[in-house]
Amino acid sequence: MNRQMMKGNEAIAEAAVQAGCRYYFGYPITPQSEIPEYMSKRLPEVGGTFIQAESEIAAINMVYGAAGAGARAMTSSSSPGVSLKQEGISYIAGAELPCLIVNIVRGGPGLGSIQPAQSDYYQATRGGGHGDYRLPVFAPASVQEAVELTMKAFDVADRYRTPTMLLGDGAIGQMMEPVTMPEYKPAETDKSWAATGWREGCGRERAIINSLYIEPDRLEALVRKLEAKYKAIAENETMVDLQYMDDAEYAVVAYGTTARIALTAVRNARKQGVKAGLIRPITVWPFPEKVICDAASRLKGVLTVEMSLGQMVDDVRLAVNGQCPVRFFGRTGGMIPGVREVYDQLMSMKEGL
Repeated sequence: MNRQMMKGNEAIAEAAVQAGCRYYFGYPITPQSEIPEYMSKRLPEVGGTFIQAESEIAAINMVYGAAGAGARAMTSSSSPGVSLKQEGISYIAGAELPCLIVNIVRGGPGLGSIQPAQSDYYQATRGGGHGDYRLPVFAPASVQEAVELTMKAFDVADRYRTPTMLLGDGAIGQMMEPVTMPEYKPAETDKSWAATGWREGCGRERAIINSLYIEPDRLEALVRKLEAKYKAIAENETMVDLQYMDDAEYAVVAYGTTARIALTAVRNARKQGVKAGLIRPITVWPFPEKVICDAASRLKGVLTVEMSLGQMVDDVRLAVNGQCPVRFFGRTGGMIPGVREVYDQLMSMKEGL
């Protein structure tokens, strides 16, 4: 596909189609409704299936079924809609099924606003539902990156047999930017575990998709298996972008849309002689704690900027581990931090105010 202007939500949907997704189940909610709208038209063109479910709960359980049959499946929603999906996401994690969940975050709590936010960080990075599990969570900072991470999220889901999440926000979903769809070849993955029909003499054992374990020792064995999987994901799939960090004395940690704003503030600080840099987690789980820890050993201060009252900052403080001061600045309720606000926070940190 040639380079063209695309809205973020539509680019994510097309990237999913290019990545081999043929089953989409969802329910409309602002600011992500263009994803199901796009899929409703696009999937029939490639022999896929689109279903607008009767609810978010129904949609995630349809994903469970399609993923259990070995199909590439996805759903999308925004904050309160993702909350409704949490039980199903936990079931999918327990059954070790690959799929993609897209959350285009809006302000909360409650119905909140339809404006961009990052206040679903805890929900996304702590599993969200009940039980011991995690999701690999990819946080794009541009429409092009949203495309690339959508494709990668499907591959990671298949590689580790796990649900993955693309964590965007209302700005990423609604903005239009130039996009090029990458050449894509899905990684070859063994899906002999999938429930695709069985009969006597077919040459394989029955495939059983399940997350119910009555005996506690069997459930503990599953959770330990998941734990080992998550350690492998942390070792192999952590992604982070560093800007101006070679000689930085102060670092801003931000992700998604906020990181774009923070990068401009860092450049403006550099013009004033302040050696500032940006650490942008691309995966917010697994979190790039080692990168931040190593950087903190030579920094004078870290500023964490979020569109929330402060959630990722907890992970930043754990990673810094007391090696330097950590300051937080955030806007919430759908308000977006401004370049000047972030710049002022950087300058006051430098001055020790």
